[in-house]
Amino acid sequence: MAVNSHKPIRQFDAITATRELFHFCFWLARTYARGAKPADGLAFNPAFLPAAALFDRRLPQTSWRACPGAAKCRLVSELLPVPEPVLKARLRAAMAVLALEGIYLGTSSWKYPGWCGQLYDEPRYAYRGKFAEARFERDCLTEYAEVFKTVCVDAAYYQFPSEKYLAGLVEKVPADFRFTFKVTDDITLKRFTNLPRFGIKAGKPNSNFLNADLFERAFLKACEPFRKSVGLLIFEFSRFYATDYQHGRDFVVDLDRFLARLPKGWHYGVELRNKDWLQPDYFTVLRRHGVVHVFNNWSMMPTVGEQMVVPGSDTSDSMVAARFLLKPGRNYEDAVKEFSPYKSVKEVNDEAREAGKKLIAGAKQQAKQAFIYVNNRLEGNALETIAAMTESNS
Repeated sequence: MAVNSHKPIRQFDAITATRELFHFCFWLARTYARGAKPADGLAFNPAFLPAAALFDRRLPQTSWRACPGAAKCRLVSELLPVPEPVLKARLRAAMAVLALEGIYLGTSSWKYPGWCGQLYDEPRYAYRGKFAEARFERDCLTEYAEVFKTVCVDAAYYQFPSEKYLAGLVEKVPADFRFTFKVTDDITLKRFTNLPRFGIKAGKPNSNFLNADLFERAFLKACEPFRKSVGLLIFEFSRFYATDYQHGRDFVVDLDRFLARLPKGWHYGVELRNKDWLQPDYFTVLRRHGVVHVFNNWSMMPTVGEQMVVPGSDTSDSMVAARFLLKPGRNYEDAVKEFSPYKSVKEVNDEAREAGKKLIAGAKQQAKQAFIYVNNRLEGNALETIAAMTESNS
C-alpha cells in the first residue's frame, strides 16, 4: 500500500486498505507477542464492547470517528464475527460466480430497511443504540456491493444525475461493480403526467422528448468520468396513449431517428409499456442500432417469459436485459400495500422465476453479457427471488 501517494484515493479503497492493515497488525501482535501464545479469539469479552459504545463513547478524540459508521462496524465485526445469514452467503457466492461470466443480477434500488437481517447488518447503522435511517441510506450501498455486483438506479429517472452524485455512488463500491441507470424522464416522456412533482409542466407536452442533444449534455456528460462503472442505460417509455401516437409504427420512426444520434460506446436498452408495440419493425430498429430490448414484467405487459418467445425480441448478439417489476394485472400501489416492508416473499411467482433461470442459462450458453434486475414488488422480497432464480445456475 502506497501511503505517500499523491493520487486521490476513493473512499472504498481507503476503507479496504485500512481494514487490511488493521488485520495485518492484529496478526503480528498475535504471532510475535511475548510470553504464551494468545488463545484463538480476542482476550476480552465482546459483550462489554458493543459497536455503538466503542465508536461513540470510547474513541471521542480520535480521527477514527471520521470513518463512516458502516466501515467501523465492519472492521469490528471481522474481529468479533457473527455468523453470516445463510441467504446472504448464498447470494454472495452466486453473484461472484455469475459476474465472472458477465452475468449481472441485482435489485431495483437498494435502500430497504426490511432487508436488515438478510442482506444488511443492522448494528452497522446504529447511532446511540438506535437504527439511524439517515446513516443507513448514506452507507448501505457499500454493504450491498459486498454481495451484489450491480444495481439499477431508479433515482436517475426523476432528475438528471450530477457528476457529484455519481461520484458518491462509485466511491462506495469496488471497481468490478456495475450501475445500470434509468434515463431521466425528461427524455422519455412525450407528455408530462399529472403529478405534483412536475409542477407547471404537469399534463403538458414535453418539448425535450427524444432529444439526443439534451441526453448527451445533461446525462452522458456526468457519466463519462465513471464510464467503466456504468452497465446499461435504460430508456423506459411509460405507456403511450392514442393522443401521443396513433400507431406504434409512428413511435418506431421517432425512436429510430433518436437512436441513430446517440453517442457510441455505451450500452443502451429500451423498455416499452405498450404490449401491442412488440412488433418486428420495433425489434428491427433496436437490432440495427445495437440496442437491447429490456424484457419486463409489468402490470400491463406480457410476462418476461412470453416476451422472450416473441420473434425478433432477442435484439442483441452480445447482451440480454430484463427487469422483473410487477406481476401482470397488479398495479404498483397494490403491490406496495401488499408486500411492504419487503422482509419476505409473500407470493411466489413461479413463471417469473423460471424466466429468470432461462435468461441466465441462455446468457451462459450464448456467452452473452446479462443485466437482470428484480424488484421487491414482484414477490415481496427481491433477495429471495434472486436466490431462487440462481439455485441451479451458479
